[in-house]
Amino acid sequence: MYADQPAHAETFYPDHQPGALRFRPARAEDAEACAPLIFASGVREFGFFLGEPAEACIAFLAFAFTSKFGRFSYRRHRVAVTGDQQVAAVLAVHDGRGTWFDDLHVALMLLMFFSVGRTVRMLLRGLVLESELPAPKLTQTLIAHCATLETMRGTGVFSALFGNFLRVGSMGSGGGRQIVLDVLVSNTRAYDLYRRLGFVELPRRAPVSSRLPRELESVRMEFLGRA
Repeated sequence: MYADQPAHAETFYPDHQPGALRFRPARAEDAEACAPLIFASGVREFGFFLGEPAEACIAFLAFAFTSKFGRFSYRRHRVAVTGDQQVAAVLAVHDGRGTWFDDLHVALMLLMFFSVGRTVRMLLRGLVLESELPAPKLTQTLIAHCATLETMRGTGVFSALFGNFLRVGSMGSGGGRQIVLDVLVSNTRAYDLYRRLGFVELPRRAPVSSRLPRELESVRMEFLGRA
């Protein structure tokens, strides 16, 4: 979830969906379309972290998306859009060299949107969640918030978006970097997709925290490319 300098090129991809797909950096005005997709990319994770109903989680994500900074910012996201400008898929890219202030910015966004008391509880849960979903290392680029519009799932839209991300230079992260992502152990469909895209599972670095719900157990995967 971390890249401060999004690629500016927009590319064209003919697809068997009605119209055609284009890929571009997300814009602040995409917040209403992207927030539900971002929430769908991690319903259980956001539910645990924010501890709020889905509607409130989505509203917060839309609010944070319009910011120029932070892990939920539009500047960290890239989208696939249809010929009629509907956002069909989204992903976020976080370059480990530019994530130093992410936690502080998240805290600020939470304080601006929720009460102080709720923010403190969210931050405490966030520390637990981060033990399972750690920030990227300096040498890593973390892919996150991977989601496709429900009516277009299974059509290759996300695979095309990820391929575009690779073609445009990993969104400014530079060559030779380790590309990683996290997926819930229980999400076998997403796991299988990432395997097909060329990701392999990395060994666990630490046991699962006893304070983390078992349903949030995840694996980190590294992109090695297709065989």
